[in-house]
Amino acid sequence: MRMRPIARHCRCGARLAGDHRGSLCSACRDQRRNTLVNAPNVPVEFWHTDQLREAVDAWHMGRVIQAYRYHPWHGRPLSQSVVAGWFGLTQPQLSRIENGPAPQDLATLIQWAGVLRIPGELLWFKVPAAGPDSGPAVDEGRDDVNRREVLRLLSLASSLLALPAADQLDLDRLETAGSRPARLDPGTLDEYGKVNERLWQAFAQSKSKRLAFPVVRSQLSVLNQALHEPQTQAGRRRLCQLAGDLFQLCGEIFFDSDQYPDAAQCYSLAASASKEAEAFDLWACALTRHAFLGVYERRFSDAAPLLNGAAVLAKRGDSGLATRPWVAAVQAQTYAGLGDLTACERALDTAEEVTHLSGPARTSGWLRFEGSRLAEERGRCYVELRRPELAEVALADALDRTVSARRRGSLLADLALVGVQRRDTDQLVMYGNAALDAARQTGSAGYVGRMLHNLRPQLKPFLADSHVRHLDQQILQLKTVSVV
Repeated sequence: MRMRPIARHCRCGARLAGDHRGSLCSACRDQRRNTLVNAPNVPVEFWHTDQLREAVDAWHMGRVIQAYRYHPWHGRPLSQSVVAGWFGLTQPQLSRIENGPAPQDLATLIQWAGVLRIPGELLWFKVPAAGPDSGPAVDEGRDDVNRREVLRLLSLASSLLALPAADQLDLDRLETAGSRPARLDPGTLDEYGKVNERLWQAFAQSKSKRLAFPVVRSQLSVLNQALHEPQTQAGRRRLCQLAGDLFQLCGEIFFDSDQYPDAAQCYSLAASASKEAEAFDLWACALTRHAFLGVYERRFSDAAPLLNGAAVLAKRGDSGLATRPWVAAVQAQTYAGLGDLTACERALDTAEEVTHLSGPARTSGWLRFEGSRLAEERGRCYVELRRPELAEVALADALDRTVSARRRGSLLADLALVGVQRRDTDQLVMYGNAALDAARQTGSAGYVGRMLHNLRPQLKPFLADSHVRHLDQQILQLKTVSVV
């Protein structure tokens, strides 16, 4: 007689399918995976255990964190290395916080309480209200802490690099590596790479790009800890590649927050790390991002040499990636800024080669250039060359496509500039106001806002029109979003 298989259940009570190999259902597995970078959402009753109450009554945040880690709701205790990552700390730092004297810095206590989502009524200190007056000040304070810590970690990583030599994440492997980072095996390094990919995805999907800062800071801490330890030559090269990837993401956050010198430092470090890794595509992309700062600030002659170097590196990279077309697209913008229509269109033709690449184009992480961007790149070049009749066709085509909110805002700002060049105040006002709305809604005033502020001087001939005057005042009042 055939025995009936014993029913298995997940910790949440859900029954597991007979062919399900794991011990967790899909929902709990996803939740456990996400704990690698963020504290999970816990039920209200989570906070009412004796251990947590005692820790809170002792006014000791370190003990609160320890009680949180050992809470039975998690199924098994969370490791110090994982929880330390939520706060941008290392495992030894969190151990000292849990077992040492009670932390006293109010700003730090507020930040940690926010990370764990501790209900305000349980705390022994007052958390500032999230109203219109107090909220931004608290955010700016936290952003300042994040920014300074990221820059410190970047500086440390730079020194370490100078020394001589979305699949499922393997959480057990990462937790073990976080506490013992010496001689990391290839599998663990691959898991770190997947974390980087998730961070890029979070950055792309977030309306306010600075929200990615705390988690990026955490991953920087992890990579720095690994760079401190002896590694094999192959392991060190892979760590350098991961660092070059993450430095570019840091640069993107700074760039979007209007912090161009900090972004330049990140891209420079990314180029150095990529060079150490002998990762030519990654290296070329770091140089291209650095060059784009010059294009964005209209220092085209400064951008040209960096792009020439990037083009040489791209030829040594993977021909199946879109590196070479992306470098060419930014070169086209540089030529447009220098007034060279022929060289610009030649570079745009090279950028079109992205549509002929075999296999799916890479559209996330440090290389996100694919065919859907061609129209906006061409339109932007024609705006710079003051060819509004060509620019409007290309930009309108780009606007009809599915683009991110930030890219949509920049397209609208360019179309407003087309209205200026055509001396069409209706078009100018319509697209200018739409770009303003995009900047406000996405929190991307550092990027789109800068484009609108650059538009203001060109509005002077049209200020007799009341609608243009109103647009001018609205742009003037637009606050740039910064991480400081």
